[in-house]
Amino acid sequence: QVQLVESGGGLVQAGGSLRLSCAASGSIFSISAMGWFRQVTGEQRDLVAYISSDETTTYKDSVKGRFTISRDNAKNTVYLQMNNLKPEDAAVYYCYHYVAGRWGQGTQVTVSS
Repeated sequence: QVQLVESGGGLVQAGGSLRLSCAASGSIFSISAMGWFRQVTGEQRDLVAYISSDETTTYKDSVKGRFTISRDNAKNTVYLQMNNLKPEDAAVYYCYHYVAGRWGQGTQVTVSS
């Protein structure tokens, strides 16, 4: 069974950067698309960035040019580099494994103004 472990969240000032990591267990990582979603309490979970198995990427409009999703299949890990963070980026961030249909536990990102 695929398990996902996220890390890298924290508190950062507006304009700062964070890099989130999501490490996956199992042998099917390389064939799966991966996504980073975020959720604010009381709101729906929204897709922020997506990377296919062939490394095609898409982004939510509000993060284009600031966030970069990447993957390292040798490490079974997907990353989200977040630059120039804004207070509206604060949320719990989750990674998602499309083939397994599994979510990570979430990591909190807080951005102070």
